[in-house]
Amino acid sequence: MNDLKLTLVVACALIDADNRVLLAQRPEGKAMAGLWEFPGGKIEPGERPEEALIRELEEELGTITKTACLAPLTFASHGYEDFHLLMPLYICRRWWGEPRPREGQQIKWVRPGDLRDYAMPEADLPLIPALQDLLL
Repeated sequence: MNDLKLTLVVACALIDADNRVLLAQRPEGKAMAGLWEFPGGKIEPGERPEEALIRELEEELGTITKTACLAPLTFASHGYEDFHLLMPLYICRRWWGEPRPREGQQIKWVRPGDLRDYAMPEADLPLIPALQDLLL
C-alpha cells in the first residue's frame, strides 16, 4: 500500500482567435517557480472540475467563462516525489475579459508548435501532443 497523496488539479488551455495558447509562469515563492504552465489550480473538496476551473481563471486572470465553454481534451497522471498529480486539461475558446496576470505571474500567448520551447512542470509535458494534434 502506498501512502502517496493524490492531488487533484484542473488546467485550461485558453485558445485565442489565432489558435495561440495562453501559458502562465509560476511566480517566485511558489513550488516550481519560473516554470510555464496552463492556468488552473486545485480542485476544492465538493467542487466539480469545471467549477474549480471557472473559479481559478477568474482568480488568476480575471476572466469569466461558463461550463458550456469548457471541453475536456486529455489528462495528465504524474508521480512527483511526495505526491501524485491527476490533472484534466480543458479547452476554452470563449471567455469574457482580457486575461491579465492577477497573482504576480507572467502570461504569454504561445503558438502550439512552440509550446515545447517553454520549461514546464513534468506533469504538463504529456498534455502538449494532444493540444498540438488539435491545433496544428
